Amino acid sequence: MARSALLALGLLSSLGLSQPAASLAQIPQLQTPQPPTPQLQAPKQLAPKSKSRDLQTPATSLSVEQARAAADRILEAIKTGDPNLRYSQFSDQLKAISSPAMVAETMRRQPKLLSWTLLSVRGGLRTTTVEASLQTSAGTRDLFMVLNDQGQLDGYHLDLTDEKSTTVAADFVKALSGGHFITARSFLSLPLQRELTPATLQAKWQQLQRYTGNFIRLGKVVAAEHNENSQLVLVNTEFNRVSDTLFVALNRSNEIISVDFPQDPIRPRPVASPIP
Repeated sequence: MARSALLALGLLSSLGLSQPAASLAQIPQLQTPQPPTPQLQAPKQLAPKSKSRDLQTPATSLSVEQARAAADRILEAIKTGDPNLRYSQFSDQLKAISSPAMVAETMRRQPKLLSWTLLSVRGGLRTTTVEASLQTSAGTRDLFMVLNDQGQLDGYHLDLTDEKSTTVAADFVKALSGGHFITARSFLSLPLQRELTPATLQAKWQQLQRYTGNFIRLGKVVAAEHNENSQLVLVNTEFNRVSDTLFVALNRSNEIISVDFPQDPIRPRPVASPIP
C-alpha cells in the first residue's frame, strides 16, 4: 500500500471513523431483464475433424539425419574457408547482422579446422542442437550448433571450460566492440542466447555508446566475487567520453549467463579551470 494511503487510513482511525467495507449482502443487486426464450432450432451437422488437426504435433525440428547432414555442410564450409558459402548457411536473423566480409574476417582470426566428429543431436520445439568435436590447429574443441527448421545456423557455442573466465569475458567485449555480434553471442550460454539475439546485443551496445561515446580500448579485466556455481568478472572499458565497467557473470563451464550493460553510465567529470 502506498504511504499516502496508509496516512489516510490512520487519519480515519484517529477521527473515530472506520474504513467503509460493504459486504456483498449490503450491495443492492441489480435486476437484469430476462431475455426472451430463443426458438429451438435443429442442430447443425458438424464436419468430421481432420486427423492432422487432432494430432497437434509441431513439425519444426529436424530429424537426426537432416541435422547431421546440415551440420556436416556447415563444418565443410568452415574447413574450406569459403565465407560466401558460410554466410549463405546463416539463418535470416544472423544474415541481418552480418555480411560475407565480416564472416571472412572472423574466419581469418579462428584456428584452422582440420576434421570433426558429430556427436549428439537434440531436437527442440523450434531448433535442433548438434554437438561436434572439432580438431583444429589449436587443439580439440567441442562445438554446439543450433539449427533452425531449414537446417540453417541460428547460433553456436564453443566449450570454453578450460579457458580463464577473465579471458572469456574480455573476448566477449572485444567481439562486441568490433561489431561481431554473432561471435559475441557465441560466448553466451544457449538458454541466454534464446533471449539475446545478435540484433539485441547490437542494440544494447549502440545504446551504451550513445552515453559513453565510441569504444576506444579494453581496460582491466578483474575476476571479482565467485561461488561454486558462478564467477563475476568486471570488464573496464574506455570510451572517448567516459570509462565504464561491464559486469559479466559466467557459470562453472565459463558460459556467460548474465551481462549488465550500464543504464546510466558515469558522466564526464569537469576539469580544473582556468587552464594556464
